[in-house]
Amino acid sequence: MANVLSTARYKNVKLDLTATNATTLYTCPALTVSVIESMLVSEDSGNADTISVTITNGSSVFNLYKDKAVSAKGTIELFTRDLILVSGDIVKVKAGTANRLHVITSIVEVPKSTSA
Repeated sequence: MANVLSTARYKNVKLDLTATNATTLYTCPALTVSVIESMLVSEDSGNADTISVTITNGSSVFNLYKDKAVSAKGTIELFTRDLILVSGDIVKVKAGTANRLHVITSIVEVPKSTSA
């Protein structure tokens, strides 16, 4: 069996939320299990705001955070534990107000083994 860590890919995904629509942050690739290890949200305008985070799988949408408060010029860590994603899961973020929030997410992608 191959060492799982030797095949893992590490990613850092960054978004500046310049609009208030749900914006795709990350899509878990086919034949992959992904782990979100950290999701930091920073407010940079000096005004408190909110963020919503969802996972879409097919036609189903699951709320992780709905209107989570972010203080003026504050930074919050949204996850205290790893979040596992499977192929096709889509993580979307939505700012309460445009041009205030930045999102930085650390992700590990682990390709699924195709051999027995």
